[in-house]
Amino acid sequence: MRIEHIALWTQDLERFKRFYVAYFGAAAGSGYVNPAKGFASCFLSFGDGARIEAMTTSTLSPVAIEAGAQRMGLTHFALSLGSEEAVDELTQRLKADGYPVLDGPRRTGDGYYESVVLDPDGNRVEITA
Repeated sequence: MRIEHIALWTQDLERFKRFYVAYFGAAAGSGYVNPAKGFASCFLSFGDGARIEAMTTSTLSPVAIEAGAQRMGLTHFALSLGSEEAVDELTQRLKADGYPVLDGPRRTGDGYYESVVLDPDGNRVEITA
């Protein structure tokens, strides 16, 4: 068994796709639109089969929370880059491009080498080695 995908609401589907394609090498699918429900989505696929479903809506009102807020439920997800050098490089690139880096890069107490950044919608993303 494995987690097949996670789904995240976004206010700007194109911005969301650009971020994960540019910084994490995601491949964006063709997308899906249901005009009757005011819904659009796009799957972003990563090399190992993991996927994020980016979703937007014009008929629902997803609850907006403060960017990076710690909350019950999904608080972050981690994307592994495979090396400490890759974590360092991507963290610096994101910081230089104006994305908030909340922590790291650092070695955690449980042995991860990681940094924590916010994506354009304020979701916490752990970048791990």
